[in-house]
Order: sequence, then C-alpha cells, then structure tokens
Amino acid sequence: MRGNTVAPKDTDEYIASVPQHFRGTLEKLRALIQSLAPEAQEMISYQIPCFKYYYMLVGIGANKQYCSLYVMSPPLVAAMKAELKGLKVSGATIHFEPDAPLPVALIKKIVRARMQENKEKAMAKKK
Repeated sequence: MRGNTVAPKDTDEYIASVPQHFRGTLEKLRALIQSLAPEAQEMISYQIPCFKYYYMLVGIGANKQYCSLYVMSPPLVAAMKAELKGLKVSGATIHFEPDAPLPVALIKKIVRARMQENKEKAMAKKK
C-alpha cells in the first residue's frame, strides 16, 4: 500500500503513512491487540506492524482497499472457518473495509487463541 520500499521504523510511522481513512481503524485494532496482549512486543516485520508473544502473534496493515489482520496461523483460520464465513479471507489474513471493522469478539478470540498457540509452542520447545 505504501508508495516507497523503505520499511517504517515503527507502528506509528506505518499508520501515519497510510491514507487517512485507514488510520482510525488501524489505531483501534492496535489498541485492542495491545489490551489483549500487553506483554506482546510491537515491531515491524515484513514492513507491517506485528505483535510478538514468544513468536509472531498477529499483524495489522492496509492495502489499497482493505485493512488487514494477519492471523499468522493457517490452522487457526481453518478451525475458525464457520466464524469467518462472509469475511474476505486470503490464506491466514482477514481483509476488511475500514468503515466495516471486524467484530471485537472475533478479534479477541483470534488473539487469545494465537497467544495460547505461541505459549504452547514455546513450552514444548523448553522440554
């Protein structure tokens, strides 16, 4: 979506670089994720804002038409197929228009499930 190839240095810079009509939606999505995963580290990865909790948790972004929630777990997206019905899903990414944000309950479920997946993976590696 962004016109240059230089990665933003942080999420604030990324959000400032997208068109105005995406910014409020991305800020709300960011705040919700931060409230659900306060331990998560915010970073830029693959030129998009991501949250890391043990491993990459979720990412957010925008393209020319949609905002996106990068779930980063194809198995979770497959398991939630019925709940995602009617949404635009591509791989492990959910796309939505900025004026039609994803339901908060759905985002909460995704973030909590991803936190659990990442924690279980980290604990399994410690054994």
